[in-house]
Amino acid sequence: MKIAAAQSIVTADIAENAETIRRLIEMAADQGARLVNFCEGALSGYAKAQLASPDVWKSFDWRALEAERATIAETCRRRRIFAAIGCAHPLPSPHAPHNSQYIFSETGALIERYDKRYLSHSELDGWFTPGTRPVTFDVDGHRFGCLTCIEVQFPELFMEYERANVDAVLFSSYGIRSFFQIALRAHAGFNCVWISGATPAQTAHEGPAGIIDPNGKVIAHCAAEARNELALATLDRTSADCDRPLNKARPWRRAARSGAIYREKLSQ
Repeated sequence: MKIAAAQSIVTADIAENAETIRRLIEMAADQGARLVNFCEGALSGYAKAQLASPDVWKSFDWRALEAERATIAETCRRRRIFAAIGCAHPLPSPHAPHNSQYIFSETGALIERYDKRYLSHSELDGWFTPGTRPVTFDVDGHRFGCLTCIEVQFPELFMEYERANVDAVLFSSYGIRSFFQIALRAHAGFNCVWISGATPAQTAHEGPAGIIDPNGKVIAHCAAEARNELALATLDRTSADCDRPLNKARPWRRAARSGAIYREKLSQ
C-alpha cells in the first residue's frame, strides 16, 4: 500500500490552502497513493503563523472553511483516495476550536477527526481546546493512528497506538525540527511502526516532510525547500527489511512489557 506525506505551502487564505491541498491530493492519486496526510493547520492556517492572535476566532470565516472542506472531500471521492487534513475545528462559544486532523475516506465521507490532546503552553492560552481520545482508522487492511506536533514529545502516545495494533502513525506538525526528526525515528523504531510526517513547505528548511519505516529509517522525504511536494513510500509488511521489526521485535517487546517472560525466569 502506497502512502504520501504532503509538504504544502500554508497561507492565511483558506481558498488558496484548499486549492493547494486539492492539487496535492490529485498528485498523490496520480502516483498511486491510497492515503495522503497534511500538516497542522494546512487548511485553516495555524496559530501565530497565519493567525495573529486568539481573537481571530471571533471573526473567523467558518462557512468558507466548511465550503472548502467539502471540495476537498469531493476530490477524495472522485480520486478514490483517503486524506488526513490538518485544520481548526469549531466548538460552541466560548470554547476555542480544536486543533484537528479531518480524516476523509475514498468515498469523500468524513470518517474520523483527531483532536490534538497535548496542546502547547501557547495553544492553551486561548488558541485551542484539547482533545480527549486517540483515533484509528483502516485503509486496505492497514491501521492508522494520528498525532500532532508536540505530541512527538510523549512516548506514551506512540506506545498507545502500538497497543492498538496500528501499522502507521500520521504525524501532522507545523514544522519538523531536528529533534522532532530524531524523536520520530526513535518512536518508529521503538514501536515498529511507519510514521508519515507532514509539514508546511515554508518550514522545510528545518526538516522536510517524509516517511519513516519500522526500523526507524527515513525511506522517503521531500526537498528541504519551500515548495509544494509529496514524499511517497510503500507500506509492505512482507518485505525482508521489515521482517525483523514487525515479526520479531514488536511481538517480543510486547511480551517483555507484560513481564511474563521475566517472571518465569526469576530465581525462587
